[in-house]
Amino acid sequence: MKVFVPCDSAALSVGADSVARAIEEIATVKGLDVTVVRNGSRGMLWLEPLVEVETSAGRVGYANVSANAVATLIDSGMLEGAQLPASIGIVDNHEWLTRQNRVTFARVGISDPQCITEYESLGGWAGLRKALTMTGEDVVADVTDSGLRGRGGAGFPAGIKWKTVVNATADQKYVCCNADEGDSGTFADRMLMEGDPFTLIEGMTIAGIAVGATRGFIYIRSEYPHAITAMNTAIAKAQEKGFLGDNVDGSGKEFHLDVRVGAGSYVCGEETAMLESLEGKRGTVRPKPPIPALVGLFGKPTIINNVMTLAAVPMIMAQGAAAYQALGHEKSRGTQVFQLAGNIKQGGIVEIDFGITLGDLIDGFGAGTHTGKPIKTVQIGGPLGAYVGTEAWPTPMAYESLAATGAMLGHGGIVVFDDSVNMAAQARFAMEFCAEESCGKCTPCRIGSTRGVEVIDRIVAGDEQSKNLELLEDLCEVMTDGSLCAMGGLTPLPVRSALKLFPADFNIVSGGK
Repeated sequence: MKVFVPCDSAALSVGADSVARAIEEIATVKGLDVTVVRNGSRGMLWLEPLVEVETSAGRVGYANVSANAVATLIDSGMLEGAQLPASIGIVDNHEWLTRQNRVTFARVGISDPQCITEYESLGGWAGLRKALTMTGEDVVADVTDSGLRGRGGAGFPAGIKWKTVVNATADQKYVCCNADEGDSGTFADRMLMEGDPFTLIEGMTIAGIAVGATRGFIYIRSEYPHAITAMNTAIAKAQEKGFLGDNVDGSGKEFHLDVRVGAGSYVCGEETAMLESLEGKRGTVRPKPPIPALVGLFGKPTIINNVMTLAAVPMIMAQGAAAYQALGHEKSRGTQVFQLAGNIKQGGIVEIDFGITLGDLIDGFGAGTHTGKPIKTVQIGGPLGAYVGTEAWPTPMAYESLAATGAMLGHGGIVVFDDSVNMAAQARFAMEFCAEESCGKCTPCRIGSTRGVEVIDRIVAGDEQSKNLELLEDLCEVMTDGSLCAMGGLTPLPVRSALKLFPADFNIVSGGK
C-alpha cells in the first residue's frame, strides 16, 4: 500500500516530515505493509499537509494532517480510505483540480519527483526524444508556432529568442534558466523544481540541443534550499541515465547542466543582472543592446528563460505546436500557472488556459478572503505590479487584456488584500522596496525610489499636497522612462494605481495645503 506525503516546502513548513515519520513508525509497530512516497504538492496549499492513501477507487485525501493525529487516523481506517472528518474524498475528483488544465504541472503531486523511471512512465523524455530526431531549426519553429511566451513577466515570444541564438555563430552557446523567483506571492517555480524537476531538465536539454548550446545553468535563489537539493539530485540521476552529458540519450549530442545559487538579490531576477552574478560579479544590470541572445553569458549567445517557460517545452515537443496553440486566449497561448496568495481562503496553484477572469480566480478558486472581510484590492504581477479593484473582476487573465487595464500579468502571482489594508503604506512600501533592492546602476531607480518614499510621506502628512502630488507624478514618469531595467521602471505601477484607486488612504484633501 502506498501513502503519499508531500515533500514540497509549503507542506514541510506545516509538519509534513513529522507526519511521514509518524506513518512509517506506526506502520512498523503494527506490521503494516505501507510505503510512504514523498510526492510534490497538489497545489491546494490550504489543505497541507495533505496525505493521500492509494485505494482501488483512487487516491483518497486527508487534509491538514498533524503528526499527533496520525495514530488516531490509522486506527479509524485512514489506510483503508475511510470517510473521516479529515477526508476530502478522491483527490483527482476535487473541484479545485478538475476545473484546471494542468500541462506544465501535469505530474506535480502525482509521482515521486526523484524517480526517473516513474517520470518516463508518465510521458517524460518523449519531447526530448522527438527533438533529437529533428533539426534545431525545426525545433525552434515548433516552439515559435506554439505561441509560447516568456512566463517570467515580459511575455516575449520564446521562439524568437531561440531563433536569434540558433542563427548566431559562436564557439560556445549557453542555456540559462532564471529560477530567482523573488516576487511576493509567487511560488510556481519552486513547486515545479521540488515536485517535478526532470521536466525542467528535459526542457533545458531540448533548448540546448535546438540551438547548439552544450552548457546550461539553473540560477536558483538561495532561499530555496529544498529546490536546490531537488535539482542537484535530479541532474545527477539524469546524467547517470544518459539524459545529460556527452551523449544525450545515445544521440551523440552533448548537453551539461549545473545549478548555481544566488546570493539573495532581488534584482538578479533581471536577466542581465543574473548573468553578471553567474559570472561571479556583483549583480548589476547591463545596458541593452547588446541583447543576451547575442552577447550573453561570458559574452556568448545565450537563451534565458524562466522555469515555467522551459518546463512547457517538453509538452510542446511531445504533442506538437498545434496542441499548445489550441489553448489560451487571443495572443496569450497555452496555459498560465496562477499563484493565489495573500489574504485568501484557498491559496495555491491554479494552472488553466489564459482567459479565465480575475473574479473567477479570486472568488471561484480562492473562495474570497481568509478573514471573511470584503476584498479591497488585488496586486497582480509581484511587488512591482499594479493594484486593481473589484471592478476588474471581469478582466480576462491574459497579457493584452490586463495591459489594457494598466496592469501586468508578470509571473502570474496574485496577492489579495481585504479592506483593512492601508494603500498609502503599500505605495510607500513599493518605493522603499525599490530603494533597498536597486542595484544602484542607474540614477532614476537608485535616487528616484528614495525621493519617492519622502514625497509619499509628505503627501500623507498633508504637507503641500498639490505640489507633492505633482512632484510624485513627475518622479514616477522619470523612473518609468529613464530606468535601465524593470526594477525602477515598474515601481511607479503600484504607486500610481494605489493613488488612483484609494486617494482617501493618502489623506488627500481638496486643494491640499
